[in-house]
Amino acid sequence: MELRYTAEEIAFRDELRQFFRTQIPAEIRRKVSEGRALARIDYVTSQKILHAAGLATPNWPVEWGGKDWSPVQRYIFVEELQANAVPQPLGFNVTMVGPVIATFGSEDQKRRFLPGTASLDIWWAQGFSEPGAGSDLASLKTTARREGEHFVINGQKTWTTLGQYADWIFCLVRTDASAKKQQGISFILIDMKTPGITVRPIVTIDGGHEVNEVFFDEVKVPAENLVGELNKGWDYAKFLLSNERIGIARIGMTKERLARVKRLAQETPSGEGTVWDDPDFRRRLAWSEIELKALEITQMRVVAAQRTRAADKPDPSSSILKIKGSEIQQQATQLLMDVAGPYAAPRPDREEDGLNLPSVGPEWADAAAPLFFNFRKVSIYGGSNEIQRNIIAKAFLGL
Repeated sequence: MELRYTAEEIAFRDELRQFFRTQIPAEIRRKVSEGRALARIDYVTSQKILHAAGLATPNWPVEWGGKDWSPVQRYIFVEELQANAVPQPLGFNVTMVGPVIATFGSEDQKRRFLPGTASLDIWWAQGFSEPGAGSDLASLKTTARREGEHFVINGQKTWTTLGQYADWIFCLVRTDASAKKQQGISFILIDMKTPGITVRPIVTIDGGHEVNEVFFDEVKVPAENLVGELNKGWDYAKFLLSNERIGIARIGMTKERLARVKRLAQETPSGEGTVWDDPDFRRRLAWSEIELKALEITQMRVVAAQRTRAADKPDPSSSILKIKGSEIQQQATQLLMDVAGPYAAPRPDREEDGLNLPSVGPEWADAAAPLFFNFRKVSIYGGSNEIQRNIIAKAFLGL
């Protein structure tokens, strides 16, 4: 395939770049660049700006707000979004449940949910992982039994990212306990205001409240909220996870982060010079950049293959992107920690601590350690890297 952009594609890239740099508030982009937590209003503000410009859901069907872009244009869009530190449109909405509803949902579900999902008037959460079913997701135990015109849900989901903000949650539930575990699962949409739902925060090692536990106790859900066919939820989940794993590569974001690491290393004193003067540091940074370029070429191959792959068929190549993308993201946070050195630990200046201590180092450095710890998760969510290697072994090696 041709790995150079055409003149038209370069013009398309430059137009997007100009829009992102001028229309998305600088403070929001600064938070993203530094790896700081975004508030709910930051996500909403950014997505509504993108939605108003027709840029929130380019991967959707045109009739529901998508763009008739080529695979290369779609790739350029994601890379520029990330490289310019713009919050990606909420993944649970735009790359997960939205495409599932658009592809497998009923016409009523499309009309009811897709407009609000695109604009973020509906905030979705993902109800997949459970305490005993994470990477082995098909072992999930949350049940849905049919009672007249409702399903009654009982069980627990965990690691529900940003679930404290959610209006709705899309869940995998077991609807046939006697079937082989993948064949007895259904995909259902649940209003978070339904009686019987409890959300409890999980405070992570970086001190943030990003994930939650969600409990379902005799939660009644209208049967019309079932997506697609009964007991076919595993097929829809594979479709969803394939989309998620491509996004997890985050090539544009890592490019921006490595460029920032390089700049900070050249500015940060160390000994009689700067961190940049350390040849071992430069070697490790160069190796990360080389791996990132190889990953970028691999993703472009996947993009080229999308021209002939059916839209509702998952691409096992996304597992390669997921593995290497997550590893390089973690390398970037390690390099940032090396630049920050002893100033990486966050200072206790949160309101609840009753303290307001001045920073003893550069302001950017106190985000380095929380970012490093937070990014340990990227090799786990979306299907752990060990599971992705099993997928690769089956799909490409026939093992």
